[in-house]
Order: sequence, then structure tokens, then C-alpha cells
Amino acid sequence: MTYKSDIEIARAAVKKPIAEIGAKLGIDNSHLLPFGHDKAKISEEFIKSLEGKKDGKLILVTAINPTPAGEGKTTTTVGLGDGLNKIGKNATICIREPSLGPCFGMKGGAAGGGYAQVVPMEDINLHFTGDFHAITSAHNLLSAMLDNHVYWGNEEQIDIRRITWRRVIDMNDRALRSIVASLGGVANGYPREAGFDITVASEIMAILCLANDLEDLQKRLGGIIVAYRRDKTPVYCRDIKADGAMTVLLQQAMQPNLVQTLENNPAFIHGGPFANIAHGCNSVIATKTALKLADYVVTEAGFGADLGAEKFFDIKCRKAGLEPSAVVIVATIRALKMNGGVAKDALGNEDVDALVRGCANLGRHIENIQKFGVPAVVAINHFVSDTDAEVQAIKDYARSVGAEAILCQHWEKGSEGTIELANRIVEIAESGESNFKPLYEDDLPLLGKIEKIAKDIYRADKVVIDKKIENQLREWEAAGYGNLPVCMAKTQYSFSTDPNLRGAPTGHAIPVREVRLSAGAGFVVAVCGDIMTMPGLPRKPSAEAIHLDANGEIQGLF
Repeated sequence: MTYKSDIEIARAAVKKPIAEIGAKLGIDNSHLLPFGHDKAKISEEFIKSLEGKKDGKLILVTAINPTPAGEGKTTTTVGLGDGLNKIGKNATICIREPSLGPCFGMKGGAAGGGYAQVVPMEDINLHFTGDFHAITSAHNLLSAMLDNHVYWGNEEQIDIRRITWRRVIDMNDRALRSIVASLGGVANGYPREAGFDITVASEIMAILCLANDLEDLQKRLGGIIVAYRRDKTPVYCRDIKADGAMTVLLQQAMQPNLVQTLENNPAFIHGGPFANIAHGCNSVIATKTALKLADYVVTEAGFGADLGAEKFFDIKCRKAGLEPSAVVIVATIRALKMNGGVAKDALGNEDVDALVRGCANLGRHIENIQKFGVPAVVAINHFVSDTDAEVQAIKDYARSVGAEAILCQHWEKGSEGTIELANRIVEIAESGESNFKPLYEDDLPLLGKIEKIAKDIYRADKVVIDKKIENQLREWEAAGYGNLPVCMAKTQYSFSTDPNLRGAPTGHAIPVREVRLSAGAGFVVAVCGDIMTMPGLPRKPSAEAIHLDANGEIQGLF
């Protein structure tokens, strides 16, 4: 049987005007800032008018550790949102905006797949409404003002050896990881080591995704630590008077984006921090707005549950006061067989024994979600090569560890393929089974928080950390930052820091290479193993296949 590609399906979609999608949620057209006919931003005035309204139920979609075989977390999020609408519920989805880096690198687009997509797919995966460009501009404005401040007399007595603020670009470019800036003589400033991160790793991306409104945004921007003086006291963004102009650049970017699924159901796409080097969730303002407008809000957290779900619970929910009602853990038979030792080119062959071995990865994630007190269901994202015996094996395994697995065929059938999952999620959400609690308390020391995640979620035996880094954590605690959550920057492919160690490893160590204080965002980043905040392109990047055809249509994007 021949299947249409994702982009062919997306182009064949019969989209409704964005005003009609807004009307489904009770948003008057006057409160939509349209970007063409099929996407719009929601006004700040309208969002403020929702205060006091009752919240709907929040459903998190997470997954097993990603593999080259694919898991389909975004596709499942879209499919479940459509499924909930199909059974008569007022539901919407909240997902992240894709970064250009992965789109042109190796991951490809991130707007769902098959008959469970958000549209317009090409726009969403490229410039969309310009949010990432605004974040890049605001970030680099601060960089420019920081260097300018030093050039014109350095009133704040910044030690240029201790400038911590790097520049960003929304592209994978290893050549920019470490650079020397301000070469060329006196007129160009003071030469120093510098570098670039990818935009989705910017603290400003994290701030935009955690801020409640523009006032909160500016306060958080002002709290960014950009450098230190010779006496090691911090220099903040507000000290060099950049926070006001940065807020101006981000004013429109703070407004959530409204689009639609293939089945014309509303979808919020806003913000996009990476989950391995940032906190991996869409914006708080989009999620909170959706909860005021819909009875069910389905959102996702990046990569596997060891990263995305943990950060969703311990950072986003903690900071925003959110309480999820249920969790969906996405798994594919192909990915679990790969976790069980099957090579990628043999994944189409039935292998129940390898599948059961690989289910250890799924079981570890189920156990971890249970630590947060939220009931979880496994969604088996169906592939045509899956056999009945393999599907049954996952269901049996899930039952053996106190969970439930449901076959989902949304990629092929859209909402029809998630009706069973949607009905079960409604049962769980309405039962009030969830008793959500974060993994650790605010007053646990920073190193204790890192160790708690490493041992309870990653199942590491120990954390390997240099005495100098320990002292840095203690200094931040003494400065009043000890109550912040931690954001672990780690490979997404394994519970360990070795991307090749699949399954459910134990007995490993988590090496913490450095720690970074994101004082504006409100968390401490622990950089573990070889993870980088500026990815590089692979040997054959996706960009090589992306082009315009004779009809002026984009090919190769997804």
C-alpha cells in the first residue's frame, strides 16, 4: 500500500480561516492578530480578561527515550487532541515551535505526522510568526549593549574575563561554539573569548516560556546575570539598562500563536526550549490561556520522560502552579525493539523477545512517572510493520508493571485512531486520581536536587562533580538562589550520559561538567557529559534535500 508523505497530507488539508478556529474557543476576531489566513496571535488584552475562569484538565504527553526508529510524541499529542474533540470534548493542544537548527540538521520538522498534524506545516517549521527571530534579536541586543558598556568606560566595573553572556543563532553551527570577539584594534573594543549557543538554549527563550505577562517578562529579563566584577559580584541585565528595549522586541513574541490541526481543531504553538539543554516545554502563557478556554488541554514535553516530563513537573508545573491530571507515555514497537538490541534495518521483522527486552526502557519511565503521583497510560504509536503478537506483548508488559497500553492509529486514521485513548484519558482525568507532587522540595540544596534526579530518575549510583563546581553551587545558595529547581542538560538517548547505552541501565555515574545560573529564568543548569548548547550539523544534513520544485513548493522539509 502506498502512503502519502506528511507534507502531501498537509498540503491537501482543507483549512478554515483562523477567525473560525478562534471562535471555537470564544476568541473574538478583534483579539486575533492574523499572520495570513491560517495563523494568528492572541491579544494580551484578551488573555487578561480570562482571569478568574475555571481551568480545564491538563494532560501531558511524554515518551520513551528517542531512537532513530522514531516515537511520534508530537503526532500523538495532535492525535489525542483530535480524538478528544471527536468524542465531544472541548479540547485543544499546546506544543512547542520547531527550531531551524534541527529542521535543517537531522531531526526534520516538528508539526506531527500523517493524519495527526498541525498546519500550515511549512510555515510552522520555518519562520512561523517570527518568535524565534525576536528572541534571537533580544538576546543579541543584550550582547551588543554589554560589549558597548565595556567599550564606553565600563561603569559597572565588569571583569571582561568573567563575561558569561554568549550570543545566539537559531542554527546548528559548530564553528561558532568558541570564538574570539572584538579583534581589529582599539575601535572594535577589547578582544576576548566568546561564543554562540543555539537560540533554543538561550535563557531568554526559557524566560519567555516561563513568564506570566510582559511585566513579569521584563522583571525576569532584568534578573539575567551577564557578567561578574573583579570582586565576583554579579552584573545584571538591568544594570546595563537593556531590559526595557529587550521587552519591546519581545512584546509580540509573548503573545501565543493559534493554528489548527488537520481536523480544524485549535492548537497553540508557542515557545520552544530544547529538552536536553533547556526545559523543553511550550510557554506557560499558552498553556494557561488554553486551560481557560478548553476543558482538556493536551501538551507535550521534549524527548523522553527522563528529561521532558521531569522538567515539565519540576520546573514548569512548580513555577506556574499547574497540576496535570494524566500522563500519556508514547512508545513504538520499533523503538522498543531497538532498545532490545535489534539493528535499525531489521526492525520490520517480528521479534517479540527483543521487544520484551526493550520494554525495560518503557518500564523505567512508567516507574518514574509514578514518583510524581500522576496516573499514566502507554500509547502504542502504531506502525504498519507491527504484528498482533508484538502489540499484545507490550500490553501484557504494561499490565505487569501496573499500567495500561492502548494501541493508537492516529498517523493513519486521524482522530478515529485515538478514540480508545481519548475515552480512557477522560475517565482518568474525571476520576481525580492524580495526586501530583514534584520530585523534590524547594529547600533541598542544589547539589541534593541534582543527586535526587540522577539517582531517582536516571538510576545512577553517583554524581561526579568537581569541588570547584560544588563551591559554585554553595555560593549561589548563599546569594539566595538555593531554592531554584535544577535543569539537567544531558543526552536524550539514554538514562545515562552515554547516548549508546540504551534500555534501562543502572550502576552508572552522572558527570557534571559545569553549572550555569539562569537567574532570570529561575533555575540552575547542570551540564552533564558531552552535551553541547550549540549542536553541529550531521555529515548529511537535512538541508541538502530541501529545495523549491518547479511549482515553487517546498520539498524535503519533512
